[in-house]
Amino acid sequence: MPVILRVDGFKFFFFSDEGNEPIHIHVEKGDGAAKFWMNPVRLAKNFGMKPVDLSRVRSILEENEKLIEEKWNEFNSRKK
Repeated sequence: MPVILRVDGFKFFFFSDEGNEPIHIHVEKGDGAAKFWMNPVRLAKNFGMKPVDLSRVRSILEENEKLIEEKWNEFNSRKK
């Protein structure tokens, strides 16, 4: 489970084996978690994260979209 970013108490990461899903990232903070699709950034699933936190996460993801895509490609190219 590679952690890509830690910002404002949020932890952004990938799981090591999720099949052939498009670029996405998971995020956790406290008891809440969510999954976001990238390109464009949009919420895929919410597991108890507050709306204010989801909004902040979306902003963080939009600011780091290029980095996340690079890390995704780098990580997934190692698995092949």
